[in-house]
Amino acid sequence: MSRSALEPSTDKAVMRKSVSLSSDCSLPQEDDLDSDELLGSQSRRWLADLLSAVSPMDMADDPNTVGRDGLFVDHHFPLGELEMHSGVMWKRPRELCASPQFTVNGASRLDICQGKLNDCWLLSAIASLSVHHKLFQKVVPPGQDFQQHYTGCFKFRFWQYGEWVEMQVDDLLPTKDNKLIYLSSPEKQEFWSSLLEKAYAKLKGGYRALDMGFPHEAMVDMTGGVAEVLTINRLPRDLYSFIQSLLAKGALINCANCQGPLEQKNPLGIMFRHAYSLTAMEKVKTAHGPVELVRLLNPWGNTEWEGPWSDSQSPEWSTVSPQEQQRLGRVNREDGEFWMSVADFRQNFELMEVCHLTESPSQSASSVPWCCVMHHGNWVPSISAGGPAHSGLFWQNPQFQLELSHADPSMEAQVCSFVLSLMQKHQRRRGLNLSTALHVYRAHPRNTYLSPSDLSSTQPLLCSLQYSSRREVVLRNSLPPGRYIIIPSTAEAKQQGAFLLRVLTEQSNAARPPHTPTPQDITPVKEPSSPHQTALPSPKSIRRLFEKHSDKKGLCKPLHLYKLLKEAIQGGVLNGSERYLDLEQCKSLVVLMDTQGIAKLNWPEFQGLWDKIRRWTDIFLVFDKNKSQRLEYQEVGPALKAAGISVDDVVMQLVGLRYTEPDLTISYPGFLYVLMKLESMIHKFEAYDMVGMGAITVSYRQWLQMTMYN
Repeated sequence: MSRSALEPSTDKAVMRKSVSLSSDCSLPQEDDLDSDELLGSQSRRWLADLLSAVSPMDMADDPNTVGRDGLFVDHHFPLGELEMHSGVMWKRPRELCASPQFTVNGASRLDICQGKLNDCWLLSAIASLSVHHKLFQKVVPPGQDFQQHYTGCFKFRFWQYGEWVEMQVDDLLPTKDNKLIYLSSPEKQEFWSSLLEKAYAKLKGGYRALDMGFPHEAMVDMTGGVAEVLTINRLPRDLYSFIQSLLAKGALINCANCQGPLEQKNPLGIMFRHAYSLTAMEKVKTAHGPVELVRLLNPWGNTEWEGPWSDSQSPEWSTVSPQEQQRLGRVNREDGEFWMSVADFRQNFELMEVCHLTESPSQSASSVPWCCVMHHGNWVPSISAGGPAHSGLFWQNPQFQLELSHADPSMEAQVCSFVLSLMQKHQRRRGLNLSTALHVYRAHPRNTYLSPSDLSSTQPLLCSLQYSSRREVVLRNSLPPGRYIIIPSTAEAKQQGAFLLRVLTEQSNAARPPHTPTPQDITPVKEPSSPHQTALPSPKSIRRLFEKHSDKKGLCKPLHLYKLLKEAIQGGVLNGSERYLDLEQCKSLVVLMDTQGIAKLNWPEFQGLWDKIRRWTDIFLVFDKNKSQRLEYQEVGPALKAAGISVDDVVMQLVGLRYTEPDLTISYPGFLYVLMKLESMIHKFEAYDMVGMGAITVSYRQWLQMTMYN
């Protein structure tokens, strides 16, 4: 299906409510709020505080920031157009009702009513999440309330590229006429869903970043799972058993019908281009025999299925005993939840998004659906960015070994099922839209990699149907036990990008780290696959160096980093470069990687810095043509471009004036420093330029914050 076929209408009246299951995030639409009136005094005070903030991804939250009432105020939450309209007041729940509750009788899939955002893609994921108590508590930590532990601050966790990131927000919510503008609960005293929406908005860059999106993207962010998009008419004939097996493993499922006008519904009440949550599949006992039914939830909460087995006085339910209806948990009310037959489901829905979980949704260990191995990687031009399979440089792409040794016990044939996920990092926030794909080959009988001649004489056993610009490309299949090679690639050669490869298997099969063959690999002499391996310590050695040079709390200060890097550089091919390293550079490296605002790095933060150093060391060694341990001025621009940073002549002149040695060369430590500086400055700019206009406005206070702590 083409992207254009799924693009939403530009009709503003339509855009206020619905969303395409397969559309990307877009700008918020104009609302019917009167923009000519002046902002209220309370809103002006709140906006003045918020507009003095920086992006939540660039500076740590300060838990000591309190308002006049002594409650936490989140100065880092980015505002959007709608929140700045007249009549919009930011209020805490206790200003909206007498006795606010975080949850009322626990969190439920029915606690969700969509507001003025086109974010049913997010709400359908939240509804699916609420069905699984253990997963829900991972995202929504227990023990938060408006009574004993209330400080005005609420914390949530989201999965981002292999790790869980905590987001804390205040409970000031945008309202108009004393009603919430965005997500709310039918229980007027309940606020967990509204605060979860706000925390996710902060993660993505503001409420407007939630306007249009993919349900499976939100499901991945809230579960750490792997999501794939399926076309329902291509699924097995026994759809009941297929979906039941997914649900039994804890998979989260959303679905949609994209074959009609946006926001309109078909004759039986199903909304076109609107995300529904599939929350149950049951064989129901009736007076005429068992019937296969599926339970769905519309996040809007007020538009339901009107065909057989609907809530609207459907005669089919008269054939089901009250005890059986109670077992199903059926609620006969206009709440957005309904049942329909599997046959009607197949006829009324087109796409299904399945999120395969990598953590157990329950306390039972037997319910773990997949074993997961993760690998972080990079496409680096001229080093590991070989482009598509038909490219003569395809062999340069990272290669991962997949070892399948245990056949699935549930399959008659001796095969091993697996799911491969290739995820681009920071695609939405940084505006990167690389087209990527996966290829799987049979491994060489002796070598741990495939050479150019190997790849030219063989065809992939499995591959993506096409290169896709979506954040995540998923390949699910099965192969006989054996050794295989996974190659992630981009549609064009020499493109810069970072990725996360996840390999999900039914049992403890293994996916090993990458090996990028070099021309030397093709000769009998074996050399390291990445240049940095001849210049820097091994991962185990660098961990020992970190423990040696960090303080008793496991934190690395600038002086510690200075000593660590000096020792790390000595002994390799860059031995001697350490004399160009100075403490001021190390201060900047620490500050630019520090996420807590304490001028110290913990081990995960140092790992992030070390990953950059290894990648940039590869680039430095490739572009240091004369092996002088310095880059000539004319080599600096191409080296920066290889790292994904393009600058004009004016900026290059500034680099020459500020960061070069007297002979206009850049030392190895200086190269690391200038790359870190440029990357940090670019990220800060992009955090403010959320609309992508190429221009930002910052306050005096913001400017000082950005430039002083840099």
